[in-house]
Amino acid sequence: MSTLKGKVAVVTGASRGGGRGIALALGAAGATVYVTGRSTKNQATTDNLPGTIDETAESVTLRGGVGIPVCCDHTIDAEVEALFTKVKTEQGHLDLLVNNAWGGYENYYGTNFEDGVAFDAPFWEHSLQRWQTMFNAGVRSHLVTSRFAIPLILPQNQGLIVCTTAWDRDKFLGNLYYDLAKNAVNHMAFGMARELQKYNIAVVALAPGFMRTERVMAAYNLQPFDLSNSESPEYIGRAIVALASDPNLMSKSGQVLAVGDLASKYGFTDIDGNQPQAFRIE
Repeated sequence: MSTLKGKVAVVTGASRGGGRGIALALGAAGATVYVTGRSTKNQATTDNLPGTIDETAESVTLRGGVGIPVCCDHTIDAEVEALFTKVKTEQGHLDLLVNNAWGGYENYYGTNFEDGVAFDAPFWEHSLQRWQTMFNAGVRSHLVTSRFAIPLILPQNQGLIVCTTAWDRDKFLGNLYYDLAKNAVNHMAFGMARELQKYNIAVVALAPGFMRTERVMAAYNLQPFDLSNSESPEYIGRAIVALASDPNLMSKSGQVLAVGDLASKYGFTDIDGNQPQAFRIE
């Protein structure tokens, strides 16, 4: 994997799941990684799932990077602003932002939410609170975090912002709230890319496949299902390392990209040596 030694990154929502995998891959490439999230060693974790920002940061350092945990609720603007004040004070700049914070899976246990409603139930059966968590802790947090990060990236006249998403060639994602939220993220990346193009800062939306996150594996332990085409959370991290190392990165700015497609292009594999193909909705 290409080296990112000397690069400074912020990865949001990195206590566990894709955020943790991304942070670890960046650490393995030598980056300094600010690991943000709400789960810390001194308080209960989200939905009692394993993983904290402290554990992720320690693993980043063990991989060869520098991991720095910062407790941050990305739905609270003041905490986001304080995060980037800290980065500016300690590093003076930022090279890479990964917007991964997402609240839409909370209280979801594999097939149903805690109120018994299935993920793919029609929109009128879903609680409006679910809309709130997907848009406030997902879409809005991406925008607010990017807004406070940009002043640290602009002076470099280069950089990368990644917004993690779900996507399969604009197909409907099976849940209206979810579909709207993810499409908003995708178009946000497109719009930010347009405004940042003249500053040589790339913005992409990046879609993993079916990841073996802590939440997914907890559901699997209750009722096993097919994991044959699944990915480790580090697969998307390796995609981001490849993007950040690409001298032609700006040619991809504004696009929605799939991890599996990037693996084929750049030649990286998952941690088990396999190369899962891009996620496809049947």
